[in-house]
Amino acid sequence: MRVGIIGLGIMGAPMARNLLRAGHPLTVHTRTRARAAGLLADGAAWADSPAALAAAVDAVVTMLPDTPAVEAVMAGPDGVLAGARAELLAIDMSTIDPAAARALAERAAETGVALLDAPVSGGEQGAIAGTLSIMVGGAAAAFDRAGPLFAALGKRVTYMGGPGQGQMTKLVNQVVGAGTLAAVAEGVLLAAGAGLDPAAVVEAVGGGAAASWMLAEQAPRMQRRDFAPGFMVRLQQKDLRLALASAERLGVPLPLTAVVQLLFTAVEARGGGELGTQAILTALEALAKRSG
Repeated sequence: MRVGIIGLGIMGAPMARNLLRAGHPLTVHTRTRARAAGLLADGAAWADSPAALAAAVDAVVTMLPDTPAVEAVMAGPDGVLAGARAELLAIDMSTIDPAAARALAERAAETGVALLDAPVSGGEQGAIAGTLSIMVGGAAAAFDRAGPLFAALGKRVTYMGGPGQGQMTKLVNQVVGAGTLAAVAEGVLLAAGAGLDPAAVVEAVGGGAAASWMLAEQAPRMQRRDFAPGFMVRLQQKDLRLALASAERLGVPLPLTAVVQLLFTAVEARGGGELGTQAILTALEALAKRSG
């Protein structure tokens, strides 16, 4: 399948490389062409615009930072839909507003394009290893067509229903993940205050009911103060805002998520928006210092 990918950031670049490795002829586009240099050297083609890319491929994958970026790339004057032929398969793997995903799917259908919303979980390491969890909304027939591409990108692929349901599932994922991360940060801070051995804490707690990916992966990063981004604070904030807005529309209370969002706001206020989400620890440390 001839595939185009738009967006070559922390997640998009390794995903593009996995599509190449799986044997799919690849065309790429990103705002900064220099980011594509390695992929171009490995055989990918370049497109000057989303429209030009769409005209050259059978399927388009987008991995972009937010709803406005996806709307512009998909439906802008030089966007994917402007250059698409009928029966193009479009797969947005960004995390965006579920309502926007539904609206884009309707607009795409008017041009004969099948648009899936397929956000992912697993972070940079999952993107590199091709082990992402992929949550998919859209037409079942389009989901079936996308199977070979998803196989190159993820380990667990789940069809969640119609347009927007993949995005809504991702928001559930973010609510659970962010809440767990905050609990891990509190545990790390408590353990440090008590003088416990960091590695032993992770081993002991990880062997029981509190075991989680967040504990195993993020606690050691917090302990060694490694705040390099696998997933940035500012993007987590965007996702939590979407989750809280969706919950308000649905009449669902998310009090823990609201508190976690405020902790991330404190990280951003201290200039940490580009740090990894494990930097939530620094917000708790700041509170500890204020309280003496």
